[in-house]
Amino acid sequence: MAFEDALADLASKIVAYTSTLATEEATKTAVVMPFISRVLGYDVFNPAEVVPEFVCDIGTKKGEKIDFAIVRDGQVQILIEAKKIGDSLKLIHAGQLIRYFHVSNARIAILTNGQFWDFYTDLDRPNVMDERPFLRLDLLNIDPYALPELRKLTKDEFDLESVLAAAEELKYVSAVKRSVGEMFANPPEDFVRLLISRVYQGTITAKVRDLFTEIVRKSLAQFINDRVNDRLKTALQGHAPAVGAAPDTNSSDASSEALRDEIETTMEEVEGYNIVRAIVVSEVDYSRVVARDTKSYCGILLDDNNRKPICRLHFNRMQKYLGLFDEDKQEERVPLDRVEDIYKHAERLRATARQYD
Repeated sequence: MAFEDALADLASKIVAYTSTLATEEATKTAVVMPFISRVLGYDVFNPAEVVPEFVCDIGTKKGEKIDFAIVRDGQVQILIEAKKIGDSLKLIHAGQLIRYFHVSNARIAILTNGQFWDFYTDLDRPNVMDERPFLRLDLLNIDPYALPELRKLTKDEFDLESVLAAAEELKYVSAVKRSVGEMFANPPEDFVRLLISRVYQGTITAKVRDLFTEIVRKSLAQFINDRVNDRLKTALQGHAPAVGAAPDTNSSDASSEALRDEIETTMEEVEGYNIVRAIVVSEVDYSRVVARDTKSYCGILLDDNNRKPICRLHFNRMQKYLGLFDEDKQEERVPLDRVEDIYKHAERLRATARQYD
């Protein structure tokens, strides 16, 4: 199974199984072991590659165990400690991982609850596991920038030196992104004062500061939305008529431009589009899957061709629907409780994409 496809399949299982993964062991069996096997490519049934319940006696700490140790060339290279899905990932609850990292040959330590995967190394002090991960992977919201580094830890493409060389930049990029996100959600006073000084000529009183704190929060949210929509209009290559219909060649450029301005691609549509692409990449090249937004739905096409509809996202209403197509290109709408429910229809989406090749 392709690397990206394995990630998408695991994400669908998390959505489907979360309510039943009541224990740490269940999480390890349903998600962690498949991740090691299908994403990283190691044989979980070969103790020369993957050692479960790896004993790590250290000083007075006897009989402590790491959930999984990944071995290459007879040396432990990666340590993995797993928690129950939904549990917070705090190092205070992973003491054995920290202790054994200190005395082992491993340069990569992973703390996971199945959905979130935190990757650690020793950037701050040699042989001492950092307090902050250099990389975090969320299987339900995969950052495409993380995938090249994750691929370097797979069995076939293992490149530890490259990962370590990029780890410091990744660590600080992640930290800055989190800080920016927090700043946008709750603008700090010094940042608010900076913006006030640029747009307001009066005295900055407590009342003015409180007023502008909310103005700044709204302005930042609108700025991000505007930038996202601008990028999407370019990335989605314009807006199409209904799937299967011919373009309106009689419409003027002005009216077409006015129509485009009325269409707003939402973040949920973007998320749905990315999920569909991740699903069908096992059948067709990633770049061939194109989205076109209309006023009533967002259509996802193969080769940007109206005659090759993969699905439609009907998200412009309270109840979301996924439009699926049969061999005769007849649409069936299935209700979605969440955007992630698209994963439940992965096989049918793959079959639709496959039939056009």
